[in-house]
Amino acid sequence: MTDQAMTLVRLDDTDLTVADDADDVRGHTVLDRHGDETGKVEGLLIDQGLRKVRFLEVASGGFLGLGKRKVLVPVGAVTRVDDEHVHLSSERDHVASGPGYDPELVDEPDRRYGEDVYGYYGLMPHWSAGYIYPGYPFR
Repeated sequence: MTDQAMTLVRLDDTDLTVADDADDVRGHTVLDRHGDETGKVEGLLIDQGLRKVRFLEVASGGFLGLGKRKVLVPVGAVTRVDDEHVHLSSERDHVASGPGYDPELVDEPDRRYGEDVYGYYGLMPHWSAGYIYPGYPFR
């Protein structure tokens, strides 16, 4: 794996934008496979070189920003997107218990961290041979 395979940046930290505003899911409510609210999409982590979204940064829990937990969800776990919601293939408890978002991922690529996140959702990493980009955002 090259360092580029896990060198991701938050879209908000770049001068890039989503090509079509209708495809920007930041602020959307995240729903689990049963339609239960899981959190909100706070950010998009992108592969800046290929200009592809790799993960959603999902925040859940807390009150007034206190106790809020952030997790990364691979775009492959998204089953559908509508005007206000991102639907996932997992259950709420599974998402909430997922590997926490580690901002160091941006500065110091860590293959094991990425493998843990993808593996937690039963998906192959985007740098794996045979990986097919899921066609985010499934509109």
